[in-house]
Amino acid sequence: MIDCSDPELLAEFWCSVLGYRILDRDETGVAIRGATVSPDILFIRVPERKATKNRIHFDVCATDGDQQVELARLLALGARRSSIVASGSWVVLEDPEGNEFCLMSKRIAPEPEPFHEV
Repeated sequence: MIDCSDPELLAEFWCSVLGYRILDRDETGVAIRGATVSPDILFIRVPERKATKNRIHFDVCATDGDQQVELARLLALGARRSSIVASGSWVVLEDPEGNEFCLMSKRIAPEPEPFHEV
């Protein structure tokens, strides 16, 4: 579960990043899902804005290209570079609401098909 100001915006962003789809939505938030064995992610609307560094974050790995290709894709989707400087082979980014995540240099295989069966 991720607190946010705009659940629709973050759900669309993270669906694009992860290849997930919107599973459910109501007035409190939006749920997204990838493969049936993947965890669902729920974006819940809260009144307060993000104030400090996240205590938990996602590590994202490229599947179709190297880290630089994936970085360009994520920036085009609306991610931005964080003011947090990485101390390794990863790049620290932020989603549209400022939640930090890392783009790792490691490349992984894409999820097997069919990825979105319910």
